[in-house]
Amino acid sequence: MRLLALLAVLALAVTGCSGSDAARPGVLSAGLREPATLLPADVADSAGRLVTGALWTPLADYDAATGKLTPRAAESIESTDRVHWTVKLRPAAFHDGTPVTAQSYVDTWRAIAASQWAAAPVLTKLLRAREITASTPDTITLVLDRPSGQVPALLSAPGLVPLPASVLASHDWKGFAAAPVGNGPYRLDGAWRPGSGGTLKRVGSGQAEEIELRVGDPTAQYDAVKAGTLDLATEVPGEKHDAMHGDFDDGHHATWALPRAGYLAFPVANPRFADATVRHGFALGVDRAALEAGPLAHQVDPAKALLPPADTPGERSGTCRPCSFDAAAGKALLQQAAFPGGATVYFGPSTEAWTRTLVVGLHKSLDVSVTAQPLSGPPDGPSTLDVSLATASPYELLSTLAAESGYTDEVFRQNLALADAAATPEEAGELYRLAENQLLRDLPVAPLWSGHGHAVWAPRVHDVLTTPFTGPVLAGIGVS
Repeated sequence: MRLLALLAVLALAVTGCSGSDAARPGVLSAGLREPATLLPADVADSAGRLVTGALWTPLADYDAATGKLTPRAAESIESTDRVHWTVKLRPAAFHDGTPVTAQSYVDTWRAIAASQWAAAPVLTKLLRAREITASTPDTITLVLDRPSGQVPALLSAPGLVPLPASVLASHDWKGFAAAPVGNGPYRLDGAWRPGSGGTLKRVGSGQAEEIELRVGDPTAQYDAVKAGTLDLATEVPGEKHDAMHGDFDDGHHATWALPRAGYLAFPVANPRFADATVRHGFALGVDRAALEAGPLAHQVDPAKALLPPADTPGERSGTCRPCSFDAAAGKALLQQAAFPGGATVYFGPSTEAWTRTLVVGLHKSLDVSVTAQPLSGPPDGPSTLDVSLATASPYELLSTLAAESGYTDEVFRQNLALADAAATPEEAGELYRLAENQLLRDLPVAPLWSGHGHAVWAPRVHDVLTTPFTGPVLAGIGVS
């Protein structure tokens, strides 16, 4: 009996779950991986975004498909000329009781740019403000270096949330990430416990009074939700992907688009890849379904367009031609272009596993010698990209893809600049579509896949909504 009791305790420790905790009234138990950091401006992983999305309230929410802006911490984000922008703040306080002011944002953004955290390019490369000031305690004033209608989308980036004056003065970023203080609907009760998790207490408009965040293995967490010892699993591992639909009713699982996508970038200045026919041949030789079912473990969708769903303005249907798998057509295009054969595909640390599968598939489908090597300098062949987005603005991704491939077409550059300057989301969407279509025609990069997230939850859980940048919105989830 003593041995059985010990084994039961060990099993609960492995899953990070307990049956009594899962059923506590008003308490939501949620499983997640260990976040890489809880410093919001440096978060790039789904677990980190899930937690910081509850601890902080962004200035606004921006829907890439519709261009709709929903003010949150901001009362309004407005401009009359798209150069001078004014952000009016709602009254708010940090969890330590100090006020959130316009100066909080100004000082935080300076720290982000100086520290070169993950959100820094939003300020330095995309927003490009000549001046950012706190004109009044509740008003941020921005003066850009050119007209831009993308400011609402950029300022909605989850990494641009404010930090309290105490950490801005101390610069103790590591200590702050261990016990973050935000302005959101939940506060962290005590410090984050690496390998274990943390407890969120409601201080704002959240539904659950308390949220127990439990770090653990996604497979064990999935099984715990099935067993009734965990309310919500925020990741579904690949081996459970097919079973999910049978294990949980339609109202108890969800899939959502992530701000992440994979590409094959060609060095367009290299004579061997200067012909777009060659690039299209390689694109048609990629078996994207094999990547999705193999090394990417059902955590992605095969690409249907250049822009992933999390970053796409307007409605889309169908599959772009360079997104298709057509080995015979790909081989014929390489023969038409008199491609001499032989190519090295380069990879970084985050793309090695699926690059090696990609290379084997290209060799088989195109009947040319293709090898894989780690990237250590300027590539003389295609390279794989795993792009994580910081904003919902297509400008970020399109400019990144052009830069990665060395694509410098003037018409593309002009369309991108016009989209940035457009007065309305509708006008910008049309111009982004032109720029996207040009990239699909010239194909300096071939779209391969777009990321998605999965979650499953118990019958007592309700009102689970998801967004690309937070996944399940913890503040909106109720428990009965």
